[in-house]
Amino acid sequence: MTEPIRALDEQDEPALLRDQFRQLLRYRTLLVTGVLLGLLGSGWLALSGEDTYAATGEVSVRSATSDPFAAGASADKGINIGSERQTAVSDAVGTIAAGTLAKQGDTVEVGALLSGLQVTNPPNTLVLKFAYTGRTPEQARARAQALAEAYLEIRRERTEDSIDNMIDGYRAQLKPLTEQRDRLAEQETGAGDDVSSARANLIVAISALNQKVSELRALDTTPGYLNKKPVAPRHPTGAGLPLLLGLGGVVGLALGLLLSWVRLVFDPAVRSTRELVRSLGAPLLGTLPRERATAGTLLAIGRPGSRLAEEYRAVAFRLAYDPSFGERRRLLVTAPRGDNDMARAAAANLAAAFAEMGRDVLLVEADLRTPSLAGDLGAAHPGRSPRWATGGQDRGWPSDSRANVDVPGSGAFTLVAGRRTDNVPRALTSAPVSRLIAEGGRPGAVVIVLAPPVLSYADAVALVDRVEDVVIVCRPREVHRSDLERIREVIGAAGGSVLGTLLHPGSGRLDRRARKKSGAVRAPGRRPAGQGPAAPGGRYGDPDVTGRTGDPAETLGLRTVDGGHGRDGHNSAAGHR
Repeated sequence: MTEPIRALDEQDEPALLRDQFRQLLRYRTLLVTGVLLGLLGSGWLALSGEDTYAATGEVSVRSATSDPFAAGASADKGINIGSERQTAVSDAVGTIAAGTLAKQGDTVEVGALLSGLQVTNPPNTLVLKFAYTGRTPEQARARAQALAEAYLEIRRERTEDSIDNMIDGYRAQLKPLTEQRDRLAEQETGAGDDVSSARANLIVAISALNQKVSELRALDTTPGYLNKKPVAPRHPTGAGLPLLLGLGGVVGLALGLLLSWVRLVFDPAVRSTRELVRSLGAPLLGTLPRERATAGTLLAIGRPGSRLAEEYRAVAFRLAYDPSFGERRRLLVTAPRGDNDMARAAAANLAAAFAEMGRDVLLVEADLRTPSLAGDLGAAHPGRSPRWATGGQDRGWPSDSRANVDVPGSGAFTLVAGRRTDNVPRALTSAPVSRLIAEGGRPGAVVIVLAPPVLSYADAVALVDRVEDVVIVCRPREVHRSDLERIREVIGAAGGSVLGTLLHPGSGRLDRRARKKSGAVRAPGRRPAGQGPAAPGGRYGDPDVTGRTGDPAETLGLRTVDGGHGRDGHNSAAGHR
C-alpha cells in the first residue's frame, strides 16, 4: 500500500541543531566581518600598546618569637595573612619604598608606585608574592625589591614599637613597687614579721616584672625573609602578537555568530526546509542542483549525465506514486511571486519526465500574461506563420496552440502554448480550457498546467477547482514565511491542496550571463512564439497573428499535431514517438 507524502518530523533535536547551525552559516558576510573586526582589534592592541615587564619577589612572613626552635612553636601564631596582604599594598609601605627609590634616582609618587604593584598569597602558605609591572626590566626589578623590603621594614618597626610599649608599661608598674620596697627596707630594722613578709612579696612581684621585661627584650623581631629576590625579566609580559590574533579571531567569530543570530531573528525569509514545510503545510519534493550546462536551456531531461535531470525524474516518480496525484493525474505548477522562469522550467521538465515514463502528457501554458514556453522549447523562424496555427479548425486559444515537443532520447509530450489575451480570467475559465484539463482523466494521461505566480495574479486560483493538486516552485532564501502561509490559505480556500514544494536553485551570475549571450544571438525583430502583444481590437478566441513571427514547426523541439487524430483534436505524445 502506497503511503502519502508526509512532512518532516519536527522532534528530531539533532536535526534541528544542524539546521540552526546551517542557518547561521548562511550569513557568511557577517561572520567574516566579525572575524576581521576581532583580528583588527587584537592587532591594534598588540602594535599600539607599550611593552611592559613584570618582576616578582617572594616574602615569607613570620611572627616575633623567643625560641623558634622550641617544641610546639608555631610560625603563624598571631599572623593574619589577609591583613598582612593589605599592609603590603598600603600607603605606608609605598612611602618607605618611594624614599628608598628616590635615593637611587627613581623619583616616583606613592600612588603611581602602588598602581603597578600586585600582592598575592598562595593558598595555605605564609608567603606574599610581590609582582611589579614596569616599563623597563630594571625598573620592574628595583621597584619590586624596594616594595618587598619596605614591607619587611615597616613590619619590623611595628613589632619593635609594640615591644617598647610593653616594656614601658612594665617599667611603669615596677616604679611604685620599687619605691615601696625601699621604704619597707628602711622600716625593717626592729620591725615585726609583718613588714618582712610584705617586703618579700614586693620582691617577688618586682622579680616577675623584670623577668617579663627580659623576655620581651630577648624576642626575635625578624618580620620575615625575602625568599626570592626580584630579577630583571628578559621578555615583556602579556600576550604576544600570535596569541592576541588568535584571541581576536575567536572573539570576532563569536561576534559574527551574534550578528548572524540577530539577522536570523529578524529575517522574514524561510530559514530552513523544516520551516518551509511547516509554513506551507506540505512536504519538500526535492531540491534542484545548479548546473552550468543548463544556462540558456529549459529542458534538462534528455541531456546525458545531468544531475538536474535525475532530480526531476525522482520528483516525477514520487508524484506518480502519490495517492492524491495518482487519483486525478492533474498538476498545477506555479511560483509564489516574481518571475515565472523557475516554475516554467519545472513544468517542462516534469512533463518530459512523465513522457519518459510512458504517460500521455499534456502541458498547458496557462500563463497568458507572459507566455514564452514555445519560444523557450525551440527558437522560431520569422517570415511565416507556424503550420500548427493554421487550417480549417477553430483558430482560438487553446484549440489552435497544440504542438509536440520532442525530448531527445525520452519521447515527446504535447504542448498547449499560451497566448496573450485581453481577458485572461475569462480565457482560463472558458469551456475549452475545462475540456482540455479534463483530459487528465483518461487512463495513462497526465495534465500539467503552468500558471503565473499565485500571489501576483489570481490565475492560479481560478484553475484550482479543476486542477486540485498544486506544486509550488520557489527559490530558497527568497520566499517569505508569510507568503507560504498565505498560499496555503488561498489554495485551501479554493478547494485545492498543496502537494509539495520544489526548491529551485535560481540563476547564478554564470547562468544570467549565458542567457544574455543566448538572447543576443537572436536576430533583431525576432520574438519567441507567444511573446507578441494581442492584435489591436482583438478579442478572446481570435487568432493572435501579430503575436507570432516564425514557425516553431521548423524547430527541433516542436512538431505539428494533426487535429484530425485523436479525441477532441488531441494527439497524444505516445503516438509521435
